[in-house]
Parts: sequence; structure tokens; C-alpha cells
Amino acid sequence: MNHLPDFLTTARGALFDLDGVIVDTAKYHYQAWKRLANELRFDFTELDNERLKGVSRMRSLDILLEIGKFDIGEALRERMSILKDNWYVEYISRMSEDEILSGAREYIQYLRSQGVKTALGSASRNAPLILEKLRITDLFDAIIDGNCVTHAKPDPEVFLRGAEALGLPPESCVVYEDAEAGVEAAHRAGMKAVGIGTAEALPEADFIVASLGELLGDHAAVL
Repeated sequence: MNHLPDFLTTARGALFDLDGVIVDTAKYHYQAWKRLANELRFDFTELDNERLKGVSRMRSLDILLEIGKFDIGEALRERMSILKDNWYVEYISRMSEDEILSGAREYIQYLRSQGVKTALGSASRNAPLILEKLRITDLFDAIIDGNCVTHAKPDPEVFLRGAEALGLPPESCVVYEDAEAGVEAAHRAGMKAVGIGTAEALPEADFIVASLGELLGDHAAVL
């Protein structure tokens, strides 16, 4: 059982990344990239997909085309990128509320019951659709997503805008992240960061847990 740090028990705002913290949509990205590769008549494996983690959409497309040994023009690259995104949206449109990660709903509900304001801080432009499918839109006082920001993490924009939307100073907010770039963005915003994952993957996080559900158990222990 972890001993909760003071910044977690005194925070007035909680800012959550989406993918890897509340839900796992990585499988749908993989399915969409694999479908594109199959359309181009080559295979794209899960091992190949590891090369795309933490990489931008267009760079991911470049890697996929390198694997398939394709050299195409800019206009066709853009069309392929749009096609992949359309397939991804098709897949997440079929999501159900039971795909939320274990303990995530309950932990956010717990924070809200304690008077903590909650916001989503995600780079995904499809965040509103995913929240709708999970039926958790109403768990957030503010939603800052890829449609609202111009700079990607590790730029702190998404979290600074989240704190502003909650009406709170950045230093009173805690960020929940599963990526190094997100942890860096939190620190650049003047916020503490809870890493969802492992200390090896997130060495700069201020506190590490395997899941939000684990945090819920820790909070219960100190009540």
C-alpha cells in the first residue's frame, strides 16, 4: 500500500490524460494502421507498431510506408492519413462503457465527492466521442482536447488551459499521465504529476501507481 504524498490529498484540481489513463485505445490505432498496410498489400505487425508509440500521426505514416517500402507524394500521404483516421473513428464509435480502465470511473467520482474539480487534458481530437461512448462526459468540469490546443505535449498548454478552465492556479492541480511527454508538460505547467505505469517508464513522475484504481484504494486507506 502506497503512502499518499501531501500534494495528492490537498489538490483542488485533477487533470487527466485520456489514453492509457482512463481508456486504452491503442489497439484501435493499431487496427487502423494494419488495415491501411493490408490495403497496400503488406503486413504490419504488433512489433512494427511498437515503433509508432509516442510518434506523431504523419511520422507514424512515414514509418509504415518505410516498412512497406513505399515512396509516395505529399498529396497521397495526406489522403492515406485521413483514411487511417476515418477507420480509427469507425472503430472507437463501436466502443462500449465497459472499456473504461479498471477503477478510473470510481476514482474520478471519489475526487469529485471530495470537492476536487476535474478536467480532461488530452491531445486526442476524438476525446469527446470516446467520453460519450464511455458515458463519463459528466465526470469532467472541463474538457481540453486536441481541438482546443495548438501545441502538443511536452508543451504545457493543455494543462495550463485546463487549470484556467477550472478557475484554479496551476500549483493547486495534479496531472495524471502515462507518458513521459505528459509528465514533462505537467512540470512545465507548475503541476505535480502522478505517473500511471512504472518507475522505469516514468522516472520523472512525482508519484507512481499502476492504475487509478490503485489510488482509490490508497485514498480509502487514509479516510
